[in-house]
Amino acid sequence: MAKQVVTTAMLQCTFGAAPSSFVATPKMIKSGYQDAGNIMDHKPMVNIMPFGVCSSPSNPQVAAATAAAAGVLTPQPCIPNTPAPWVTGAPDVLLNFAPALNDTAKLMCIWGGMITVKVPGQFTENIPS
Repeated sequence: MAKQVVTTAMLQCTFGAAPSSFVATPKMIKSGYQDAGNIMDHKPMVNIMPFGVCSSPSNPQVAAATAAAAGVLTPQPCIPNTPAPWVTGAPDVLLNFAPALNDTAKLMCIWGGMITVKVPGQFTENIPS
């Protein structure tokens, strides 16, 4: 079984240089004494924090810096751009009318990166994957 993702979970992006933290939108439901997440907790700079620097050539800041450096890849600060919810979460477990977020869910950044959960933030509560 998968683990419930909560505030303090550690995330990683395929184009990010550093891990990031997850902040669940406060709900009445806790897991492991932390706010539990659902698939709608995908807002940049609210739920998903920066990943250090971004190396995706699709990111306009990286593309501009790389062009200015005569084609040498020049990573730039990472501001995640995640307009769609996490996929798929736990459809059998609803939190605030949306599937609960588990540690097998994925989140796509519009710049091409895939965000995954590395550490769920708690290790006692299992939910379906």
